[in-house]
Amino acid sequence: MEIFNHDSNIHFLGMRKYTIAIAIFLMIASIGLIAVKGLNYGLDFTGGVSMTVDYDQSVEISDVRAALDKGGIHNAMVQSLGGTREVSIRMQTKDVSAAADAAGKVNLERVATNVAKVLQAARPDAKLKNPEFISAEVGAELRSDGTVAAVFVILGIMAYLWIRFERRFAIAAVFTEVHDTLVTLGILALVQREFDMTVLASVLAVIGYSINDKVVVFDRIRELFRLARKAEPEEILNRSINNTLSRTIITSLFTGITMGALYFYGGTAVHGFAVTMLIGIVVGTLSSIFVASPILLWLGVSKKDLMPVTRDNPELARRP
Repeated sequence: MEIFNHDSNIHFLGMRKYTIAIAIFLMIASIGLIAVKGLNYGLDFTGGVSMTVDYDQSVEISDVRAALDKGGIHNAMVQSLGGTREVSIRMQTKDVSAAADAAGKVNLERVATNVAKVLQAARPDAKLKNPEFISAEVGAELRSDGTVAAVFVILGIMAYLWIRFERRFAIAAVFTEVHDTLVTLGILALVQREFDMTVLASVLAVIGYSINDKVVVFDRIRELFRLARKAEPEEILNRSINNTLSRTIITSLFTGITMGALYFYGGTAVHGFAVTMLIGIVVGTLSSIFVASPILLWLGVSKKDLMPVTRDNPELARRP
């Protein structure tokens, strides 16, 4: 199954000055957005109040949200807990500041009483349980752990590609992975979409998805370098992108369709994950086509870098 002819010859490398310039601009702009506007951290990272509500009869999530809004409790995160009669309600500290005591500490009992009163005004069968306070210190630790996880993933990818291919491929991959991650986070900062644990998981998934595309292109580059006798590096890199273009587009398209289905039918709990993945898929696909190979060319990758070592193995010497 192909969208583009396998032997098409679109000159992607001819646009490398512009594509690299755009990539660098997007990275700088993303860093600026994250520094100035910041990420809109959710309750997982900022701390707040969490509680569970049981109903005797089935309840719609939209009805619970409407009841909270009507009672003056805004921006609460309402999620189903696997059934139709139990929901989770979470509110950030800033949204329950009115229930703080003289010392500025959130009065959990007062918050729970207010929420119960509001919900029972709309549905008398609402029963609140398990109110708990999530401290900001826990959120700060989660942010730190998430950053460390992302760094370890990128370094692990670099080590893997250094071993499987060659150091230039590892350097190109790390640059594009940093680019994809920063641009994805920059877009989230621009639109101020809530950044919670599901979004963090999605960012890590974007890193893995993005490298998958690049490994396919890198593998084709290595194959063509070993088969070609006189072709120049630019020609090999360009042909590799063209050969894998259909596969790249089809994979991204169907993954995007899956994320779209997850967004529309998976419920609000996975909206952040789906949206972040969609952003990452678009950014990662474009960087695989327009950024990774130009960096390889700039780093000076050549045929001899990818030829098998023949000093101690006569069998390898007969390979093309």
